[in-house]
Order: sequence, then structure tokens, then C-alpha cells
Amino acid sequence: MFTGLVEEVGIIAAVSRKSGATRFTIRGEDVPRDLKVDDSVATNGVCLTAVKVASGDFDVEAVEETLRKTTLGSLKQGSKVNLERALRFSDRLGGHLVQGHVDSVGTITSILPQAGGVLLSARLPVEKMKYVISEGSIAVNGVSLTVARISQDEISIALIPHTLSRTTLGEIQKGDTVNIEVDLIGKYVENIILKSRADGLTEAQIRDWGFHT
Repeated sequence: MFTGLVEEVGIIAAVSRKSGATRFTIRGEDVPRDLKVDDSVATNGVCLTAVKVASGDFDVEAVEETLRKTTLGSLKQGSKVNLERALRFSDRLGGHLVQGHVDSVGTITSILPQAGGVLLSARLPVEKMKYVISEGSIAVNGVSLTVARISQDEISIALIPHTLSRTTLGEIQKGDTVNIEVDLIGKYVENIILKSRADGLTEAQIRDWGFHT
């Protein structure tokens, strides 16, 4: 589990194929210092496992399923990535609960300067929009952000200078693809409602339990 608060921007030092998976060697200053083999690291919002840790860098591997569902397949030597180690539950939850399980890939549609930062817009697959609400949380390339506007299959997010300077979002361009993870709570609520309907739960029962519809 993560918070979507990026700890640092790392650099892809090497990319190689091994046993049907793609291995990335990632160089960083802070994250590798406190990392051990088998630890989880969010890499551009994708939860990956450290399989090797050395001084100043670490290796992670992504299987074909992960490469197909995320933007990791486009990474190459020299690419920058947002890094975050797994949440310790003794820490403050400054962002929102992020699993590192990417729901879809979005496309940047516009980047507009505005007072105090930029307004970033992205198009999402239409079936994912039901999980997005105005002023709700969303993770873009592993960065915890707040949705400012919604228009059909497009969301807009206001980015402050601190976020632009501390993450890879400051270098993003129109047309780039990004990893999107919608709010965890919305997916659970949908599942509960669908299961309740399948089990025959009625509005009358809900009212009997003290809830009003």
C-alpha cells in the first residue's frame, strides 16, 4: 500500500529481458538506502518488488501482464520514474490509499498554464469514469492528486509548482500516456452494491436497517 506522495524521481539505468520478464535497474539517492530484497516500490504508480538491491540502485521485474496494462513497457535507459516505498502504518497518510495496481492508461490531452501552476487534463477509458468524482482522489503515474473538473471521459487536475518540480509530471507532454489508478473506495462500494443486488437485497431491507434511500 502507498500514499501517492512521491519520495524521489529515479532514473532507469538499464533495461533487460530475463526469464520472460523485463528487468529494470533503477538508480536513486534516497529510496535504495532503505530498501531490501522483496520490498515493494511504486514505480510510476505500479507496485513492483525489489529483486536486487545494490549501492545506489535496485532491480525490479515486470511480467508481460504488467507491461500490457501500464506504461512501463515504454521505459528505456535514461527514463525518469516516480518512486515511493511502501507505506508504514506509523506514518501520516498525506495523500490517499494507493495500491499500485494500475486500473488503466490515460492520455494527456492538454497542459494549460494557470496562476500558481498548470491545469493538466487527461482522457480516461470511459468505463473508468464512473469511479471518478469532482474533488475526489486519483493517482497519475503514482502521484496522489485531486480531480478539479470532469467532462465526459476527461479529467482536469491542478498541479502546483512543488508537484511539478518533485515528480515527473513537470516534464509530461500533450499526447503522453500515464498510469491511472482510481480511488480504491469507489471500486469496493461498486462491488458491494452489485453483490447486494445479486443476493436480492431490497430498498425496504436497507430502510429497515436504518439507512434511507
